Amino acid sequence: MSTTDTAPTTGTATTSATSVTAAVKRMRSLGRAELTLLTRNRTAMFTALLMPFAMVMFIRSTVRQVPLEGTGLNATGVVMTGGIAMVLIFVIYANLIPTYVSRREELVLKRLRTGEVRDGEILVGTALPVVTVALAQCALLVVAGATLLEMAPPGRPVLLVLGVLLGIVLMVLMSAVTAVVTRTAESAQITALPLMMASLVGSGIIAPLEIMPDRVADVLRVLPMSPVTDLVRYGWLGGGEPGEVLRAVGIAVAWAVASVFAVRRWFRWEPRR
Repeated sequence: MSTTDTAPTTGTATTSATSVTAAVKRMRSLGRAELTLLTRNRTAMFTALLMPFAMVMFIRSTVRQVPLEGTGLNATGVVMTGGIAMVLIFVIYANLIPTYVSRREELVLKRLRTGEVRDGEILVGTALPVVTVALAQCALLVVAGATLLEMAPPGRPVLLVLGVLLGIVLMVLMSAVTAVVTRTAESAQITALPLMMASLVGSGIIAPLEIMPDRVADVLRVLPMSPVTDLVRYGWLGGGEPGEVLRAVGIAVAWAVASVFAVRRWFRWEPRR
């Protein structure tokens, strides 16, 4: 009897493992193709490789004028943690919107859906190259902060990693959502601006929310990138009570769930007419 009960379970597990392996292979193949196209696109390469570090220098010059007394933060810490958020925005969000739109308008997405590749695999596989670049740059910022700027290593690395991973998920999903209202790859520079500007100004990337009035800060913490910035700072610089950490995770997850719903409901797989 035990043999009869075990066989179906083993077979189901084997089938599930095979399906996951096949999905990973499909996404990896799609990612390799996208990486080739990324390296051939000079504008995308500039945005992915150089723009984040240019924005870090901009943050550095701006933070010097921000009063940080009483916040427990210093200029270097704000610059480096804000730089991680900038990497996620410019490398993933700014690059993926035109990528999704151009693939849609060129009928690439429509053709992919006629094969074995599932919708989620298409979106994830397309995002793999920029996600890999973003992870590498985030790691580089952490290493540079610890070695060149004499910052202390992250005191709570789990929170730092959690913040980066949540940021990656949010930026990929937000890219797909923004692609819904983007007609051409060229217009992506315009449709991306609202989230980018809101994040730069209101998510604590340049001016920490700790220097703002409590009511204003509470409202701004609801922005998509605010919980990511908070978690990265809690993980690297310290601070953050358990309730504050849970609030940040909850807000990020809520945005992710809402974005998944929006993508499943409105994402366009064929050219706009």
